[in-house]
Amino acid sequence: MLILLVLGCLAAAGLATWWLHRPLPLAAPAVELSIEAGSTPRDIAQAWVAAGVDTSPWLLYQWFRLSGQARQMRAGGYELTAGASPRDLLRMMVRGDERLAAVRLIEGWTFRRFREELAQAEGLQPQTAAMSDEAIMQALGLPDVPPEGRFFPDTYAYAKGSADLAVMRRALHAMQRQLDAAWAQRRPDTPLKSPEDALVLASIVEKETGQEADRPLIAGVFVNRLRIGMPLQTDPTVIYGLGPAFDGNLRKVDLQTDTPWNTYTRRGLPPTPIAMPGKAALMAAVQPAPTKALYFVARGDGSSAFSATLTEHNRAVNQYQRRKSP
Repeated sequence: MLILLVLGCLAAAGLATWWLHRPLPLAAPAVELSIEAGSTPRDIAQAWVAAGVDTSPWLLYQWFRLSGQARQMRAGGYELTAGASPRDLLRMMVRGDERLAAVRLIEGWTFRRFREELAQAEGLQPQTAAMSDEAIMQALGLPDVPPEGRFFPDTYAYAKGSADLAVMRRALHAMQRQLDAAWAQRRPDTPLKSPEDALVLASIVEKETGQEADRPLIAGVFVNRLRIGMPLQTDPTVIYGLGPAFDGNLRKVDLQTDTPWNTYTRRGLPPTPIAMPGKAALMAAVQPAPTKALYFVARGDGSSAFSATLTEHNRAVNQYQRRKSP
C-alpha cells in the first residue's frame, strides 16, 4: 500500500510537472485578456479559459494558488501566444509583462485631431467617445480650462485595453512638465506674462514653422510685435478661429472677420493655444532669437525670409510669393 501511494504521488507529480511545462492549447495564435484590478485568482483563471485558453479553469486556479504567487499577479492587458506554458502565463502576470501598443501625437495637431487619433488607436478603450471637450477636462481635474494645446505631442505606449482618458492624462501631465521646464528658462526681458502666454505663443510658432531652424526667429518676430503693440497678424490663428467653416482657402474677408483668434483685428495673443506645440516650439517662445525682424514670409522651400522693415518685407513678398524680381 505504501509503495502504491508513493508511486501514485510520483505519477501525480510527474503529470503536474508535464502540465506546467506543456504549451497551453489556444483557440487562436494569440489570446488577449484585460485583467481588472481586484480580480481574484479564480476569476483570472476562468477569464483566461473564456478568452480562448483551452484548459481546465480549475487546474489554472490550483496552479495560481499553489504557486504562492497568486497575490502577486498584476492587473493589466496581456497577450498569450502559442507555445506558452502555465508557468509562462503566471510569470507574465507576476512580472506585469503587458501587451503594449502605441499612439503617436504630432506637433501642431489640434485637440480635435488628437481625439480622432485616440479613437482610431489599436486596443484603446474609447472612454471619452461620448464626452464633450469640457467634460474631458473636468474628468482630468481641470474644469473650465480649454483643452487646446494642453497635451504634449509624443509617442505614448499603453497596455491594450487601457482607457483613452489614461493616455490623455499622461499627455496632459507631460505638457505641464515641459511647459514648467521651459518657463523656468525664459529670458528675463520676455514680454510674456505667464506660462499660459508661453503656451499660446509656442502653438503659433509651431503652426508657422516650416523648418526647425526658423522657430527661434519666428518667435523673435512675434515677441518684437508684442513689445511694440503691433498686431501679430498670423494666418494660423485666423484659420483656427474659423473652425470647421475653413475650406482650405484663406480669403481677404476671413482676415477682416473678427473672432477672438483673429490676430489681424485684435492685438496681443489669442485667448487660447491653437495647437499642440512641441518642446522646440516651447523653448523658442521663451528663448526667441535676438532679431530686429518684424516680418517674415515663406520662401516656398519650407524656410522663411525675415525683414526688419515693411519695405524689405514687401520686396521679399514680391520675390517669394509673387515671383517678381527683387
